Amino acid sequence: MGRLESFSPAVPGAPLIEVRDVVKHFGPVIALGGVSMKVHAGEVLCLLGDNGAGKSTLIGTLSGVHRPTRGELLIEGRPADFRSPRDALDAGIATVFQDLAMIPLMSVTRNFFMGREPVKGWGPLRRFDLATADRITHDEMQRIGIDVRDPQQAVGTLSGGERQCVAIARAVHFGAKVLILDEPTSALGVAQTSMVLKYIHQVRARGLGVIFITHNVRHAYAVGDRFTVLNRGRTLGTHAKHEIAMDELQNLMAGGKELQGVSAELGGTI
Repeated sequence: MGRLESFSPAVPGAPLIEVRDVVKHFGPVIALGGVSMKVHAGEVLCLLGDNGAGKSTLIGTLSGVHRPTRGELLIEGRPADFRSPRDALDAGIATVFQDLAMIPLMSVTRNFFMGREPVKGWGPLRRFDLATADRITHDEMQRIGIDVRDPQQAVGTLSGGERQCVAIARAVHFGAKVLILDEPTSALGVAQTSMVLKYIHQVRARGLGVIFITHNVRHAYAVGDRFTVLNRGRTLGTHAKHEIAMDELQNLMAGGKELQGVSAELGGTI
């Protein structure tokens, strides 16, 4: 099947996606040593961790790039076994990677519909329905507050924040239930970051689940409902927003007592 037990019904009230003690080995290297997390509809879960924490491996596992060595992945309460990114997409899990998977010299419309182009005609006369694609692209972008006057303009002419929004809007338009965002604000300025964070709010309001991967605690705290911290491939804990302050979250992510010890040695300059 689509590596999802689709003959069994979704469990009412179950998280959109749940990871239970997932372990991933690459030969002798333990990339994930036991990660657990869950995301509900209408919720933003922020996945925090420094470089090497295991965020990229977890993204690959959730998006069907890697198969876990051990552990369980549940989609709406049903066991899932993704063997390719297509399986994840079919289950409603869309990932927006840092590179956005866009071709700068191609139009906004072409990038929006890449691989899923609407067609008209039949048989050997079937062809890309450019007018419909342009209209949908324009309407979807305007819905999120971005006025793309000419959908045929090259996507490379858009700002970084606008391109992020195109990638997110594309995933939402094609039926994503869970949206995984890989460091969407890492290379953006203040105004562009604000644009992306505002759109994440909109996506949550539509009832999607969002996994926001970042190492920027301020950006996470601005939109997150819950926060899961990874360290060396393990889950340190998950906290609701009302349970933890931003400074505590920063300290937990950055090393806790180890960081405090370094700060003391340097005379409190950290």
